[in-house]
Amino acid sequence: MGGDQHFTTADGCRIAYRIDGPDDRPVLALSNSIATNLHMWDRSVPALSRSFRLLRYDTRGHGNSDAPAAAYSMDRLGRDVVELLDTLGIDRAHFLGLSLGGFIGQWLGIFAPERIDRLILSNTASYLASELPFDDQIRAVLAAPDMNAIADGFMRNWFPATMLAAPNEIVDEFRGMVRATPARGLAGCYAALRDVDLRRIISLIAAPTLVIGGESDTVTRASHSEAIAATIPDAKLVLLPGVHILNVEQADRFNDEVASFLQGAP
Repeated sequence: MGGDQHFTTADGCRIAYRIDGPDDRPVLALSNSIATNLHMWDRSVPALSRSFRLLRYDTRGHGNSDAPAAAYSMDRLGRDVVELLDTLGIDRAHFLGLSLGGFIGQWLGIFAPERIDRLILSNTASYLASELPFDDQIRAVLAAPDMNAIADGFMRNWFPATMLAAPNEIVDEFRGMVRATPARGLAGCYAALRDVDLRRIISLIAAPTLVIGGESDTVTRASHSEAIAATIPDAKLVLLPGVHILNVEQADRFNDEVASFLQGAP
């Protein structure tokens, strides 16, 4: 795997990214859930980099990217991706986003359609503000002495009880990612989720789209995935047994669905 590189956005934010896989393959950009970093895809790299040039990046406020102290917007998070593609001279790419990354994918499909070949939206929604108390979460994360309790809450939402019942290396890795996320970065992305409603406008997405949902996801529920797939023209829906971080909980099936969709006939 390559090491992290950085570029600076138009508004002065340093964004970390890395590229894996052969130069001559189609580019597949991977976008993380909130409170993780690009390493949430580590287990997907061996399988997917055989067929794709993988472009991973740390969302603004996360990982080795800068975390400006401000409310972020979905427009800004989407433009970060467009500017990353511009920096690398990539005209078009496939895009796979999970959770927050799926919101960013929807934004790109609507507002930067000329940059997206095929779109995969995993464990995501088009609107969450009516269901999740984002202002309360922003206050809580900015007031917390550390990220430990917040990380434990994420683990309960992300993984099945069976994985949480005993020591588990995957859960430990993801808990570590949450603990390392700057509070202001998490708060900034909570603000972007609070302020966005894509429910109607995703009907404009023209890219071939695969929607992946978890049957037991309690945050971005299967019903959210069904609603997205019903609104985007000709979208394909796949529900997998599992919770939220399906790319590790159901790694083989997830990678198979992604690869077969991206390699399907145009």
